[in-house]
Amino acid sequence: MEISSRKEKEVTVVTVTGRIDAITAPDFENHLDGLIGQGDKLLLINLSGLGYISSAGLRSILSSAKKLKTLSGELVFAGLQGPVEEVFQISGFQSIFKIFPSEGDALNSFLKDG
Repeated sequence: MEISSRKEKEVTVVTVTGRIDAITAPDFENHLDGLIGQGDKLLLINLSGLGYISSAGLRSILSSAKKLKTLSGELVFAGLQGPVEEVFQISGFQSIFKIFPSEGDALNSFLKDG
C-alpha cells in the first residue's frame, strides 16, 4: 500500500494505492489520524488505485470518520472501482459516506459547499 497526501485549498486529498488489509490498515489509520491531529478536517480519500479493501480497512475508515465528526469535519471518497466499490456497497458505506466518481467531482462539491 502507498499513501500520499496533498492540500487543495482547505481540502486534504489522500491517495491510496494497492491494498488495505489487516496488515496495512493500521498504517492507513495512523496516516489519517496524523492528518486529523494536525487540524485537517476535510479529507478526500482517492481510492482509484486501490485494488482491495478488507474489513480491517473499513474499520479504519469508520474510526477516522468518527474522529472527524467530533471536529465537525468530513470524510468523502472518490474513484472507487471494481472489488472496492462492491465492498462499499455490501457494507453499506455508500449510504454513510459521500462517494464521487472522480477526485475532481469531490473537490468541486467541497468548493460549492465551502
